[in-house]
Amino acid sequence: MERRAAMRSGPHRKGAVAHCAEHKPPGYFTAELVMAFLLVAASLVLLPLVLPPLSPPPSLLLLVPVGLLAVLAALAFVPLDAQSHLVGSSR
Repeated sequence: MERRAAMRSGPHRKGAVAHCAEHKPPGYFTAELVMAFLLVAASLVLLPLVLPPLSPPPSLLLLVPVGLLAVLAALAFVPLDAQSHLVGSSR
């Protein structure tokens, strides 16, 4: 029993806690993430200059984004039955 208590409060446990307290959390943007952003930005700038232009898509394919916009606009104006979604409602 004493051995377990000594192991819990031993110097190696205190050092681990102190090491975690000294460890500073990484910033919002890490160096790897910034490099990935720069690589994507450079490819978006350079690839259109190197690659040949593509032929236009078929006319029906151009209606897909218009259809998605119409569906989203319709869903935005559909009334929500909020009474059935309340948490802790007595009804």
